[in-house]
Amino acid sequence: QVQLVESGGGLVQFGGSLRLSCAVSGSDYTIRAMDWYRQAPGKQRELVALLSSRTLYADSVKGRFIISRDNARDTVYLQMNSLKPEDTAVYYCHVQIQYSNSSAVFYNYWGQGTQVTVSS
Repeated sequence: QVQLVESGGGLVQFGGSLRLSCAVSGSDYTIRAMDWYRQAPGKQRELVALLSSRTLYADSVKGRFIISRDNARDTVYLQMNSLKPEDTAVYYCHVQIQYSNSSAVFYNYWGQGTQVTVSS
């Protein structure tokens, strides 16, 4: 079993920055991909940034957000710069993993979500 714990959300002024983190804990697993989603009121959950064999960003955040992971590959970060009010949402960390004894099966885990609010 894998658990994800998010942190780093909060209130920031227009143009400010925040860094979200997502710590992964567990054992006997390999991370295939880590990514960040967000969901604003009245909107569907959308993919913000993906980190796997390649890095992918939503058009709305390209040039402003950076996804990264640490050397141990147990934490994923989302550096958010030049924040805009339209970035206001609950941000969710997501990880896709394979367990060592069942490599043919993929599992998906979600963080609890962290609120990001950008004021005008």
